[in-house]
Order: sequence, then C-alpha cells, then structure tokens
Amino acid sequence: MAKQLQAIRGMNDILPDQTPVWRYLEDTVRCLLECYGYQELRVPIVEFTSLFARGIGEHTDVVEKEMYTFSDRNNESLTLRPEATAGCVRAGIQHGLFFNQIQRLWTMGPMFRYEKPQKGRYRQFHQLSVETYGMVGPDIDAELILMTAAFWRNLGLTDQVTLEVNTLGSVEARANYRNGLTDYLKAHEEGLDEDSKRRMTTNPLRVLDSKNEATQHILEDAPLLHDYLDEESRIQFEQLRAILDHARVEYVVNQKLVRGLDYYNKTVFEWVTDSLGSQGTVCGGGRYDGLVEQLGSKAVPACGFAMGIERLVLLLETLNLVPDTVNTPIDAIIIPVGNVQPYAMTIAEQLRASSAKPCVLMSCGGGTLKRQMKRADKSGAALAFIIGEDEVEKGLVTVKYLREEKAQQALSLEGAITLLATV
Repeated sequence: MAKQLQAIRGMNDILPDQTPVWRYLEDTVRCLLECYGYQELRVPIVEFTSLFARGIGEHTDVVEKEMYTFSDRNNESLTLRPEATAGCVRAGIQHGLFFNQIQRLWTMGPMFRYEKPQKGRYRQFHQLSVETYGMVGPDIDAELILMTAAFWRNLGLTDQVTLEVNTLGSVEARANYRNGLTDYLKAHEEGLDEDSKRRMTTNPLRVLDSKNEATQHILEDAPLLHDYLDEESRIQFEQLRAILDHARVEYVVNQKLVRGLDYYNKTVFEWVTDSLGSQGTVCGGGRYDGLVEQLGSKAVPACGFAMGIERLVLLLETLNLVPDTVNTPIDAIIIPVGNVQPYAMTIAEQLRASSAKPCVLMSCGGGTLKRQMKRADKSGAALAFIIGEDEVEKGLVTVKYLREEKAQQALSLEGAITLLATV
C-alpha cells in the first residue's frame, strides 16, 4: 500500500477556515505600518549560506543547529532563510538603499528553522520583520516599541503582553561583559546544564536565557550587564525609557534579555505573554548598528523587530479575540434551473461589478432545484437568486431569503443590485 501523502513535519497547511484570521492579522499589520510611513520590501526565501553565517553569527543556535542548508547544481551552499534581517541588509547593500538615506522597511513571509516542532514553534513559520536604517536613536527605538504597543491595542491584546527592555551597550562593552560572564561561568561550570556548558565557550550571553533552574540559580550572583555599560549606551537607554514613560508604556527592565542573534547591540526588547505556555515571546527586536558594516558596506545605524504570525494567531484564538467579521460573508448565491447557465453567469458577473461589490457565489455543477437549495443553505448565503427559463424570458431574478422569514419576490437586475447593497 502506498504511503499516505502528508506535509513535512513542522510545515503546516493553512486551511480555508484558518486563512481569514491570518488575513485579519496581516491587514491590521499593513494598515498600521502605512500609518507610520513604512514601505514593503520583498526578499528571496533562499540566500547564500555565508550571508547568515556572517550576519547571524557562526556560533548561534540558528546557524549551528537550525538552518536548512543544501548545495545547488553549481555546488553553491544555499540556505532557506531562518530570519529576514540579513536578507534585508543584503538587499539594501546590493541596491544602494543605505548611502545617505533613511529607510523604514517591512517584509513578511515564511522562514525556516530545523527544530523540534511544538505548539507555536514550527519548521516553516511566518514572520513580520520591520527594519529601519540610517537613524541613530533612541527616538527610532522608541518609535518601533510604540508601534508594537499600538498593534496590541488594535488587536485587543494590551492586557495580555508585557514589554521587557534592556541595553547591551556598545560592541566593546558587550565584549567586556562577555569576558566577565565567561570567567564567572567557568568558576561554576560543574553546576551548569550541558547546553549552558556548550554555550559558555561559543555564545555565553545565551546562557542568561537558560530555562534550567540550577543554572538560573547560579546566575543570581553573576556579573550584571549594566555594570559594564559605556556612557553613551547608558544615556541612550535612559532617553529611551524617558520616551516610554512619557507615552505611558509600561515595561520591565530585564538585564538578562540579550536576544539570540549575535548582531544586536544597545537597545533590545521583547513582548512576552503568559497565555501561550513556554512559547511566551510574541515580538522581539533591538538595534544592530554593526550589521551592515559586518556584511561588507559602510556602517549604518539600524534597528528593527520581528513578530511570529503563528504565535499571534494562536494567541488571538486562545483568547477568543478574533472578530466575527473576519469571515467574508456570501451575500447571494445564483441558482440556475434548466439550460440557463450563460444568462445566469452573466447576471452573476453584473452583480459582482456593481458599486456594492457583493460576494456572489455561482451554484455550479448542476442538480435539481431541491439539491441546489440545500447547497445554497449550506453556503451561508443571505439570499438565493433563482433563475429559470421564465426569469430569462422576463429579464428577472426570483429572490428567496435564506436567513429571514420573508416572502420570495421577483426583481429586475437593477432591483437585485439595490437589494444586495442593503445586505
């Protein structure tokens, strides 16, 4: 017996009854980004592997363990994008978007990481990535955070998420802290979990993210990042906090917040929720001023954030915050009776082209009137427009109300258009 066809584990279909929620979320995102003056950038889902190794960091979990990498027919090493920022920087360098320019950009689409699939975390997932270039901050850092706060308000999620902020300082300050943290971890190596022992020599700041209780207990006395901050970063962080305070955006300063990718410096932030179990981060970002230079161009200040669409959909559904209006209602269904399909389909096109722009479904596939009426009732349509030979001869349609107790009536095309405008 042939093996049953199914999707790759962790790469999920989004079925027709699920897509309205996705469209609602995506439309809310686009509308908000347009209000803030951001422009859409679309980048490929496949890039040269070296782009991610150089941009994300060779010793990050993403590059070491999670990337989908393969060789093409020219033996070039290619990778399905695990995140969007590196690709956006590559596009900006390639097309000259950065030199003496300010850019506010966004991109949205599928990303790929090989990891154990679980609720809210998949191998193919969808992400909104918002990128800004050419602005030093802290005003642009604050704008991004205020934008995300507005996004939660628009979705009704303000009470369900908490903002955590931190500063990593300059590249030099972060390096000094890394050395101090590494020395401390080596002195307590025996008590660390195995994953933290590995990270201690490759990416020690990620040990701060450990979920292991014993490791977290050891970290209670670890050096604090803010003790290593340079004065410029300290001032910028204070200015950022002043803007958030003035805007009455509540936040928590979390000195263990470092983000998982090597390119971050200075401001970092996350929005977290306790409504999704262990998968609590729904948005994260910060500054990455050195990334453009790291990838081969002149230094450009940069800041951005990313949101996982699957987690936001899950959060909306878990909290019953999906509006009833996300499903496009069917206003009318055309039911042809007899050999009148050419006329009926022309009527359907004329109705759809009217100023009301109604959703008009055509009953295709034939069948008796009784069978088609059952199909009409199942469709959820408000009205059925029945067209038989008598209707064709008189230039009318017979209207049957499917959701109201009203008598059916015969209307002209103009009358049907007027009726649809009131549905």
